[in-house]
Amino acid sequence: MDFAKRLYERFASLVHELAKFGSIGAIAFLIDFGLLNFCNVVVGLGPLTSKVAATTVSTTFAYAGNRYWTFRHREQSGLRREYFLFFLLNGIALLFGVLTIGFATYTLNLHDPLSLNIANIVGVGLGTLFRYWSYKKWVFLEATEPIPMELPETGVRQDR
Repeated sequence: MDFAKRLYERFASLVHELAKFGSIGAIAFLIDFGLLNFCNVVVGLGPLTSKVAATTVSTTFAYAGNRYWTFRHREQSGLRREYFLFFLLNGIALLFGVLTIGFATYTLNLHDPLSLNIANIVGVGLGTLFRYWSYKKWVFLEATEPIPMELPETGVRQDR
């Protein structure tokens, strides 16, 4: 019975964390999507330059949201360290987007906005999988001491 209780508690915490991560990610995606299209279609920057600019802005938003909301219950190992690692890992994840957009644009010779957006969605999806795994592993570390955490369904705080 104790095993089942611990499994439920661990699973509930993971679902709650994934929901927060997904919420921040959805807003960051909208920022990325909007700026990518604005920079490429309206301003006339190339697709790869537009992607880098859009990702830089959306990554800044995502860092703040993930640090102060999604992973706030995790140990804080220093703003400089976290920020550096966060942007380094996002730079790696940006490669997924740049490669998919570059492939669609320059290999398949698809220059229309729909193809750009489909390639962007594929790249963001691949990058998101990498980011979630890497943030938990290297940026927002497990707490070494119990940190009070509010349970989503009850509003009651418990130590993790």
